Amino acid sequence: MTGLPRPIAQVALVFSIVLSIAFSSSAQAQTSPSAAKSADEQSALRAFAAIHPIDVHVHVFKNDPAFQKMIERLNLKLLNVLVMDDTLPYRKQLQPQIDDALALVHASRGHVALCTTFAPYKIESASFAADAIRQIDRDFEHGAVAVKIWKNIGMEIKDNKGQYIMADDPRLEPIYKDIAGHGKTLMTHQAEPDVAWGPADESDPSWSYYKENPQWYVANRPGFPSKQRILEARDHVLANNPQLRVVGVHLGSMERDLDNIARHLDKYPNFAIDMAARMEYLMLMPPDKVRAFLIKYQNRILYGTDLDLPPDAKFPDALTEWQSTYARDWKFLATGKPFEVEGKPRNGLNLPQPVLQKIFRGNAIRWIPGLADASSSNTDKMRNQESFKE
Repeated sequence: MTGLPRPIAQVALVFSIVLSIAFSSSAQAQTSPSAAKSADEQSALRAFAAIHPIDVHVHVFKNDPAFQKMIERLNLKLLNVLVMDDTLPYRKQLQPQIDDALALVHASRGHVALCTTFAPYKIESASFAADAIRQIDRDFEHGAVAVKIWKNIGMEIKDNKGQYIMADDPRLEPIYKDIAGHGKTLMTHQAEPDVAWGPADESDPSWSYYKENPQWYVANRPGFPSKQRILEARDHVLANNPQLRVVGVHLGSMERDLDNIARHLDKYPNFAIDMAARMEYLMLMPPDKVRAFLIKYQNRILYGTDLDLPPDAKFPDALTEWQSTYARDWKFLATGKPFEVEGKPRNGLNLPQPVLQKIFRGNAIRWIPGLADASSSNTDKMRNQESFKE
């Protein structure tokens, strides 16, 4: 400002400061939303990690040092769930899946456990049950803690008379008895969300799945069983096997009806549910009703996501999706913060800490014995030995 009269120099200085502040404020306005979102997500992930969470429903087909680093940083335990699916090449054969999954378990430093499955497409074989039990028992010996039956039972596989195989088919009963005899858990995905039976609904949280996987959209398909028929078969398994722990994944495929879920939990003490891939349904329901339901049935609900890591997963995009999902779910269940889902404003449920501890960790240990590892607390180990009965 040298050479200017003093009053003019003072005015110029003030004007310079004002411009500097304006430019600074403008820059902050442009960057702060992204920075705030990142900080908010990191805060949620720190709180999530502090509870030592267990995700009881993932599908991991690829290992990577970055993935291992993420699950260690989040103090996260995963149950890696196998299924046989003849529509995806890396799910068509079972033994390669088992071999890869066990390798992941051994490399994970205690952060991954295995939920195995069996080959349902061989159900017409005379030795089907014996072969399946032999394979399952071998997987138990190698550390598997649960067994999965998938939606292809009820929705795809037919017998030699052209009838759909249901979960209560007598040929499956010896397998259920074997799982119960080993004190293990049956994870059951029976049926799909209501929208799979139509009509098409772009607003449904699951609709994008059927756009990408039209083979599971069954509306107006001649001779196809109703959702009620498929779930009734699942309920027969619950009734016929009272000593078998059963976790109905995806809110037990009753994703739009908390009252129906409650009736099932009241009727079948050997039944629990996980939340995998159905959290948005809960987010879109009246929050007071969801909160009351989760508190009332706090011993019967397990946290899961259905996140996957396919063989062609791209890093770091895949890890971003995983972490964003965990942060979103934590904010919904554990805080009262506002957020949007499907363009609609919602507030978090702000569940009590003891309820969060059960949903994110304790119930997994109780309902899936074997998930607690050597680093678990004595309380975890005691819960792991408890009966599922109330």
